[in-house]
Amino acid sequence: MRHRLGQRKLHRTTSHRLAMLNNMVTSLLEHEAIRTTLPKAKEARKLAERIITLGKRGGLANVRLAARTVKNKDVLQKVFSEYKDRYNTRNGGYTRIIKLGFRKGDAAEVALLELVDRPAKVKPAATEGAAQPQAEETKAE
Repeated sequence: MRHRLGQRKLHRTTSHRLAMLNNMVTSLLEHEAIRTTLPKAKEARKLAERIITLGKRGGLANVRLAARTVKNKDVLQKVFSEYKDRYNTRNGGYTRIIKLGFRKGDAAEVALLELVDRPAKVKPAATEGAAQPQAEETKAE
């Protein structure tokens, strides 16, 4: 029976697994969405929600606890400023997992791990010159 077993091993050594999950969480907090396999997404979600909760609490001790996982200082600053304000009224559930189907190469189940309430990306406005491609004149010989 699997009672009270902590995490998935993901077919990796402990150091490899921890480094991979730390990098995935850093990428998630930086880009606000990542595409990965479903078991990895489920494991990364646990760490990401913990980091955002530490960001909401604030304080030097929580910054140091979050810095053990998130090595990028710019992302760490984002957690303790932008995400703190964004998720101030939310009591958890900062991420969502959307299943995307199966990968063609190895049939692994792929999922999108994203932050909830992330701002929608705005499409850049097309300029007049870029809106209509210039047609080349052909010479008939």
